[in-house]
Amino acid sequence: MKSIRMGKLAAAIGVFLAAAGITGSSGSASADGASHGDKGAWFTSWAQSQQGLANTMLKNQSVRMITHLSQGGDALRVRIQNQFGTSPLTVDAVAVAVSGDGAAIVGGSHPATFPGPDHRAATSVTIAPGGEAWSNPIRIGTRPQDDIAVSMYVAGQAVPGVHGSALRDNYVTAAGAGNHVADASGAAYTQKVTSTYLVSAVDVRNTHLAGTVVAYGSSVVDGTGSTNCGPGCTVTGNNRRWADDLARRVVKELPARRQVAIANAGIGGTTSSPECVHEPDGVKGLEAAARLDRDVLALHGVTAVIYYYGTNDLQDDCTADQILSSYDTVFQRLRQAGVKVYVTPITPRPIYTDQMNLHRYAVDSFVHKWNDCSDHCDEVLDFDQVLKDPLHPNAINPSYDNGDGIHANIAGQQAIADSISLPLLARSGDG
Repeated sequence: MKSIRMGKLAAAIGVFLAAAGITGSSGSASADGASHGDKGAWFTSWAQSQQGLANTMLKNQSVRMITHLSQGGDALRVRIQNQFGTSPLTVDAVAVAVSGDGAAIVGGSHPATFPGPDHRAATSVTIAPGGEAWSNPIRIGTRPQDDIAVSMYVAGQAVPGVHGSALRDNYVTAAGAGNHVADASGAAYTQKVTSTYLVSAVDVRNTHLAGTVVAYGSSVVDGTGSTNCGPGCTVTGNNRRWADDLARRVVKELPARRQVAIANAGIGGTTSSPECVHEPDGVKGLEAAARLDRDVLALHGVTAVIYYYGTNDLQDDCTADQILSSYDTVFQRLRQAGVKVYVTPITPRPIYTDQMNLHRYAVDSFVHKWNDCSDHCDEVLDFDQVLKDPLHPNAINPSYDNGDGIHANIAGQQAIADSISLPLLARSGDG
């Protein structure tokens, strides 16, 4: 196998949140809203990466998006993005609350503010195309596995940024319905959507957490298959992605002072390498290195990444050398940023050709500890061994197969989560 050609590194990789173009109701705002003296206590507890624009326009209406926390804290803050917008996005009101039944909330609504001019808080925020804004801390106590409703009101018109696979119902009022962010009842939220609009991350303030571990990859991270509870059985809103299962294990099994948050940065259909011949147009520009800053390094408290990429690369006709070159680029950037890299070998698909499987074998051989990956990553998580059919190792175990030969069902998602060393994650923040 050819060795990876080391590309030139960027002179400095920093976690940079663009303040330019992010404003409150007037004036400029800090991009992370964190000039509060407790910056080290913030950890991203939930995330869903934006992948484009929704196919609808918001017009004087409210949205209520349900976010599922991996860890809780004594305050939280939310990130709103306009990553793919072509014009400034103004969100006129934002509030958070514990989610109740359907679109209802319980325990009262907590309004959010954003850094405004002269350190004054602003209740609205305007975000330039390609930008993002983090709210100021919102004092609300939360626990691990809480569902938090993030309600947002757009008074004008805007096409919201979207994550396509919420795998749950989110809620939108009718156009022209006005501001309903503080409503305890969900009655005004008459429309259901299965995507997530506008909000892309939620941080919690928790001085006891040891770090945030980000699951990074394509549909196998995003959760395809995690709603499959058996033949003829589908359930949404159950939070059964392997990353969700892993978060529950963390809470249950790790000591209180070694807890970590788990954030999901999966986008279905994406590749690690930008060089795959048959990469679909709809995911071009969403490759691992292209979105690394905004979807991983811009999150807070990140100590490790579980890198689960490569399945689509093979399907889209990338070679082992191209895949490994992209791995090298991403891994070096992560390690330069002080983030540990836990890489997974490429899991099987029965539709791979013999040549694709040869490339898969080359990549998987490289990433094991006894090969060169020890110079580029910190640990191998062998999901390939977890999912493969012992009688047909180029296919998924039938008991874990979603039915498409590619993705894991609920049982397979749990098997992946159960295979991960929790002490390894707890040590991710150590020097």
